[in-house]
Amino acid sequence: MIDRRYIGHTMPAFSVPVEAGRLQFFAKATGQTDPVYSDEAAARAAGYPALPVPPTFLFCLEMASPDPAAIRNLLGLDYTRLLHGEQAFTYHAMAYAGDVLQFSQRIEDIYDKKNGALEFVVRKTQVTNQHGALVAELRGVTVLR
Repeated sequence: MIDRRYIGHTMPAFSVPVEAGRLQFFAKATGQTDPVYSDEAAARAAGYPALPVPPTFLFCLEMASPDPAAIRNLLGLDYTRLLHGEQAFTYHAMAYAGDVLQFSQRIEDIYDKKNGALEFVVRKTQVTNQHGALVAELRGVTVLR
């Protein structure tokens, strides 16, 4: 059983610069056809100060953590028994190329189902920009089978 004493545990915060090249690559990789996500002139013509960060890109930036496996290692989870259970985003403000985003991760909950056959770890991440403004909240659920 995953040790529930880690509920509420906060990981060290980390910052990630939002690079235009990564945004352009993501737009291409995901088949984004709207030029505001890949062409800086189109983004500015649409009223943005720079390339906007597409919604799910924040998950990619979260993986830029100094240790993307930190929670898994903290809890002693066997990688071969893990499943991606759920992912959700709540947006509060736009982010753009040139921003520096800070990610603060917290273990929100740990619970089980089917008499312990499935265990769940709920992670909540707050994302703020270089001005301290809340950009988004990410929620991820990992399942240990």
